[in-house]
Amino acid sequence: MSDGLRSWVEVRPGAYHDSVTLMRVSRRLTERAGVTDAMAAMATGLNREVLERMGFEVPAEAGPGDLVVAIRAEDTAFDGARHALDGLLHEAAHPAPADAAGGLGATAPARTTATAAARVEASIALLSVPGPQVFPEAMDALDAGLNVMIFSDNVPLDQEIALKETAARRGLIVLGPDCGTAVVGGAGLGFANAVEPGPVGMVAASGTGAQQLMCLLDAAGVGVSHVLGVGGRDLSRQVSGRSALAALAALDADPATEVILMVSKPPAPKVADLIREAARRLDTPVIFALPGAGDGEHGDLTRAAEETLERLGRPVPQWPSWLAPAPEDGIARGSTTPGLRGLFAGGTLRDEAEAVIGDALGWDLAAHGHSLVDFGDDAYTRGRAHPMIDPTLRLAALAERAADPSCGVLLLDVVLGYGAEPDPAAALAPAIEKALRDRDDLAVVVSLCGSRADPQGREQQADALCRAGAAIFLSNAAAARHAASLVRPGDGDGEPAARNASRGAT
Repeated sequence: MSDGLRSWVEVRPGAYHDSVTLMRVSRRLTERAGVTDAMAAMATGLNREVLERMGFEVPAEAGPGDLVVAIRAEDTAFDGARHALDGLLHEAAHPAPADAAGGLGATAPARTTATAAARVEASIALLSVPGPQVFPEAMDALDAGLNVMIFSDNVPLDQEIALKETAARRGLIVLGPDCGTAVVGGAGLGFANAVEPGPVGMVAASGTGAQQLMCLLDAAGVGVSHVLGVGGRDLSRQVSGRSALAALAALDADPATEVILMVSKPPAPKVADLIREAARRLDTPVIFALPGAGDGEHGDLTRAAEETLERLGRPVPQWPSWLAPAPEDGIARGSTTPGLRGLFAGGTLRDEAEAVIGDALGWDLAAHGHSLVDFGDDAYTRGRAHPMIDPTLRLAALAERAADPSCGVLLLDVVLGYGAEPDPAAALAPAIEKALRDRDDLAVVVSLCGSRADPQGREQQADALCRAGAAIFLSNAAAARHAASLVRPGDGDGEPAARNASRGAT
C-alpha cells in the first residue's frame, strides 16, 4: 500500500477457538509495534461487519464455523505479526500441561466431567463450551452427582428444560444456561464481585442485576451467603422457574441466610405467581427486585438493597458517587439536542435505567428519540466475547454516538469483578475524554458496578473516569436519574435539552 501499510485477510475453515481466546490473541497482536489493526474471530455476521468497518474485505465463503484472521501493519512489522499470530493460536490450542514434569507415573488428564469429579471433592461443575454442545457435558456432570453452572448461552430451550428436570429428580440444581454470575460457599464463579460472606442470599435470573445488588450491599458493609444464578430464561413460561424454585428452597434451608433477594427481568405472569406463592411458604423473608416489571415490586435495584438493609436492621449509607470538577470557566454549556443514548454491558442495568429514566421524564423514551442498547445481548455475543471482557463494539458505538449532533447525553455502565476486563478505564477514559473535548454540549454519565475489593480497583477506575469528565455513580438507578436530569422535558424540536452538568454536578 502507498502509505507503507500492508493488509492481509485469511479464512481458516473449521478452525474453532472460543471468543475469549480470540479476543486475547487480537489484543496481543495490536499491541505489537507497527501493527495498526488486527483481529482474529469466528466469521459470524457480526464479526464480519466489524472487520468490514475496520476496512478488511472478508471472503464471501467464510461462515460462522470458520476462523478469519486479519492484520494491517507497517511493512517492517508485517511478517513478524503474521508469524506471531500463528504462534499465539498454536499456544491457545496446545496449552502447556499444569505439571510439565509428567513422567511415567503421571496421571493422565481427565477426559470427561465424571472422571474429573471422581478424582476430587466437588459439588458443582462450571461449564463454558459453545451452547449447542453443552448438553452432553451437563448431563455427564449431573450423572456424576454434581450441581451444574452453565455459563454458555445459545443453549436450545428443550435441552435446558430436560437438564433442569433431570436435576430436580436427583435433588440437584442447574444454574443457567447463560448464568454469568454465581457465588457458592464464598467462591465467585463467572462474573462475580469480590464480596465478604454475609446474611443475604440471592436467586438471580440476571447476572448484572445480582452484581449491582452485591456491590450496593458491599458498600453498606453487608456480605452474601450464596448467589445462585438460574439463567435468564428460567422464569419464562416454558421453563416455569424450575431452578428458581430449587434455589429458593436451598437458601431457605441455609442457616447462614437471613434474607433472600430475588432479582430478575420481568417474569412470565403465571411464573411470577408461582414464585411468589413459593416465597410465602418459606421461613426466610424474600424481597423481589424486578426491574421493568411495573407491578408493585421493586423495579429499582437500589431501593431493593435499601429494603434488605432495613430488614436486617442495618443503616442505609449514602451511595458513593464521583463527580468531575467544574469547567474552568464555570459555565455549563447548553445543548439544543435532547437525545439520550445508553450503551450498556448489562441487560438488567439497561432495563432498570430505561424504567427509571422513563419514570423521571414521564416519556416513552423511544418515541422521543432516546435509545438504550444492551451490548451483552445474545445478538451481539455470538462468536465474540461479552462486552465486559471485550469492549471493542461498545467503544466503536461510543465514538459514533458522541459524533452524532442529535446526542446530548451518553449513559454507560462499567461492571468490575472477576472475569471482567482487567482495566476498563484504560480504554474507556480516553474515549470519554475525546468525546467531551470534541463536544462542549455533551454530557457523560457512568454507572460503576464494583465492590471495594474488586481486582480492577474500584476507586482507581472511578478516579480515571471522573478525570476524563464523566459523572460516576455506584447506584445504577442514581446514574439513570442524573442522566435524566440532564434532559429537559420538551418536544425535541430545538429546546435546550442537555447540559454539561456531569462536569461540576452535585
